[in-house]
Amino acid sequence: MKLFVQAALDYDLAEPSDMLLQIEAAMLPEQRISQAQIDISETEHFARVTGHDAIGERIWLRLQGRLSVQYQAVVDINRQLPALASLPAVQPHELPSETIEYLLPSRYCHSDLFANFVEDEFSGLSGGAQVQAMRDWIEHHFSYVPGASNSQTTALDSFVRREGICRDYAHVLISLVRACGIPARIASVYALGVTPQDFHAVAEVFVGGGWHLVDATGMANAGAMAKIGVGRDAADVSFLTAYGNAELVALTVAVTAL
Repeated sequence: MKLFVQAALDYDLAEPSDMLLQIEAAMLPEQRISQAQIDISETEHFARVTGHDAIGERIWLRLQGRLSVQYQAVVDINRQLPALASLPAVQPHELPSETIEYLLPSRYCHSDLFANFVEDEFSGLSGGAQVQAMRDWIEHHFSYVPGASNSQTTALDSFVRREGICRDYAHVLISLVRACGIPARIASVYALGVTPQDFHAVAEVFVGGGWHLVDATGMANAGAMAKIGVGRDAADVSFLTAYGNAELVALTVAVTAL
């Protein structure tokens, strides 16, 4: 599938500030990028750095005043899409070294607090079948409520309230999956079918010897997602992190099929 992705950001910075930007679709074997263009208003400093796990790139900016960013690209998705429930678990002692950090609790995903719930609710399942059951449970029990969470909301907060937005759904799924000994990380993506259209967050789980995207909200499927970056949780994949006072003026995202 080919996707045409567009994003536009406008910020106002009252004082000189450093900013870390990550909005470009990543060049990966599973997705080919063409016709990519990013236009950024005048800045004092501009430098590209590698994203988490060497997936995608971030851009360091330093400026004062108005920041305007316009990005667009065509992304040709060629991702393998096996049935999640058919994928076996990889035993912890056989996991590749790069997956181990994704077994551990992180800032928003306190997976150690979910062990008893996972044992009670999902016992008798393993691997992709267990992940699928967790994803289905979240979609059935949670309500998608914009504004129900903020930058401090953890997976446990969302689990108690049973509501949130895409990042909250992803955090809960990641926490449940890690609690049963399966590596899980967050992926920021452009995704077809997301309503309202915005940067989207999904889980990515390591089963069957590879990473597989899973959207707990049910709005998007892995064959129609363009991956931007990955990390332990949302703290690692923010589309923009400001080291200073930055006021959001406008933000738009559009994803269409070609």
